[in-house]
Amino acid sequence: MEEEHSQDYLFKIVLVGDSAVGKSNLLARFARDEFYASSKSTIGLNFKLKKLVIDGKEIKAQIWDTAGQERFRAVTAAYYRGAVGALVVYDITRRPTFENVSRWLSELNSHSDMNVVTILVGNKTDLKESREVSTEEGKALAELESLFFMETSALESHNVVAAFETVVKEIYDILRRKVLQSQENKKENLSLGNAKTLALEGGKSNTVEEAGRMGNCCAY
Repeated sequence: MEEEHSQDYLFKIVLVGDSAVGKSNLLARFARDEFYASSKSTIGLNFKLKKLVIDGKEIKAQIWDTAGQERFRAVTAAYYRGAVGALVVYDITRRPTFENVSRWLSELNSHSDMNVVTILVGNKTDLKESREVSTEEGKALAELESLFFMETSALESHNVVAAFETVVKEIYDILRRKVLQSQENKKENLSLGNAKTLALEGGKSNTVEEAGRMGNCCAY
């Protein structure tokens, strides 16, 4: 049987936000199409891999959950290191979780070693009768901070896949634009045979595949 050749892109994506906003269930729904009604706060290291195909390319999203550290404000720099995407999650039924979004964005920006594609996610739309944060407020904050925005329900599987795919597709599009720029830049002689090349800071270059693996794709 003919071996199928696929390019292996690996993008690290982090989930951040207050405890009990539904981060772990968003991840479970996206990665395994599961939901845990009585789930407790995540304890210990937790990340999952999910394969997606975008423009015929195989993408591996390595998605990290905060492992309960957010309860103690102990999310470390190592958690963010190498991340090229982020979902900042709040609970639409608990206004304080929305008010804390700015703190999570500040922490993300402080600890990340590159610009991170970020989507603001208002979770638990299935609890409409208990809503404390309007859709308009979420959109306004996202526009103010130049973020993508989406409301989701991990319980009903509403917009969960779309939220993650929005981030992954934008990361890939940035990577693709980097490749096109490097190909058009005739001043930089970075040709590596027939491999596509990507110009990085510091005078280094990597194939597009290596850049995706190393998380350097989005230093734009």
